[in-house]
Amino acid sequence: MKLAGMHYLQVTLKPVIEEICQSHRPCEIDPVKLKDGENLENNMENLRQYVDRIFTIITKSGVSCPTVMCDIFFSLREAAAKRFQDDLDVRYTAVSSFIFLRFFAPAILSPSLFQLTPHHTDLQTSRTLTLISKTIQTLGSLSKSKSASFKESYMATFYEFFNEQKYADAVKNFLDLISSSGRSDPRSIEQPILLKEGFMIKRAQGRKRFGMKNFKKRWFRLTNHEFTYQKSKGDQPLCCIPIENILAVERLEEESFRMKNMFQVIQPERALYIQANNCVEARDWIDVLTKVSQRNQQRLSVYHPAAYLNGHWLCCRASSDMAAGCSPCTGGLPANIQLDIDGDRETERIYSLFSSYMGKLEKMQEACGSRSVYDGPEQEEYSTFLIDDPQETYKTLRQVITSVVALEQEHAQHRRDKFKKTRYGSQEHPIGDKSFQNYIRQQSEVSTHSM
Repeated sequence: MKLAGMHYLQVTLKPVIEEICQSHRPCEIDPVKLKDGENLENNMENLRQYVDRIFTIITKSGVSCPTVMCDIFFSLREAAAKRFQDDLDVRYTAVSSFIFLRFFAPAILSPSLFQLTPHHTDLQTSRTLTLISKTIQTLGSLSKSKSASFKESYMATFYEFFNEQKYADAVKNFLDLISSSGRSDPRSIEQPILLKEGFMIKRAQGRKRFGMKNFKKRWFRLTNHEFTYQKSKGDQPLCCIPIENILAVERLEEESFRMKNMFQVIQPERALYIQANNCVEARDWIDVLTKVSQRNQQRLSVYHPAAYLNGHWLCCRASSDMAAGCSPCTGGLPANIQLDIDGDRETERIYSLFSSYMGKLEKMQEACGSRSVYDGPEQEEYSTFLIDDPQETYKTLRQVITSVVALEQEHAQHRRDKFKKTRYGSQEHPIGDKSFQNYIRQQSEVSTHSM
């Protein structure tokens, strides 16, 4: 998540974290730690404003969540719902424990580690961020008794500010968006998740050969499976567009119909032109439609920013209604993003984890092997959970183990070659270098053993 979500953190948290670091507003709410002249109520209000602002920023940032993270959250949500079918909230808590507990909370607590600040924060700011992180983490947990989850009584008192249903609803809506998938999967047990609905004005799509293409007010409804509209809320859909048929969602130039706040939902054979109530609504609809359809394999790279009227496209004057677009589609990450990530260090960290737990990997491989061949005695350590596909898991573990062993052999050979070429007493291995002395001792033992 740190690698894939670095830009996501930059666009969501960085501005407000920088403001907190610069403003130095007192936010200590522990009566024992209050400084002379500080007022507890004022500090609580300062902290409440910070928490409220960060919470709102996070819960409205679903459309910016990286696709690869959303796909993993979707799989996690599905797996948790299948495993714990009696727990209706597990599809939320399984995802929130990753996105809040292991992503947003650590980034708020230690912003310098996530490149949100250039250096470590001072003690007062660090304390403020700690209190914010605790509250955000608890808000995202959706636990039944949240006040009881705090060890400190002052935190339980402060949390009473957020004991309203609107906070839980905002978290659930956010988790629904980042863990939904537009992919059709017959094995999925996921019910369609309502992402957005409301009245808008649409232009007839021209599905009939004859008939006027006029504008009509319709009730639009978007789930992670389809985009529909009907005459009124609760009526049967007049049109249903599967998410996989949405090739792009872009603004429509005002000159096309002399109407503001218009956008287009582009499908394989036609475009649906829609007018939102205002510019904010238009932006929200474009964002959420783009988000839920961005994994479609046939998504367009170019589009027509104006409508096709009177036998030609108003933007490029092309006469064919099937002509390729003339402008690049928007969406995705800006081209000027630069992430300062040390790939070698992160790769070494992954290798070190595999190397340290090689014993456990081998035991898991053995457990998968026994389950693949026969339903025999299970490995005691791995009998508490289900391995869905032991054969594929066995193959994956074998590849990991083989790669780690090969790397270890390469490292050992590199060290041998390096020591052979380096003289004792040189700059690389000065007199008293214990690593060189240990190497000489090991080589002597190997030679003696071989003789």
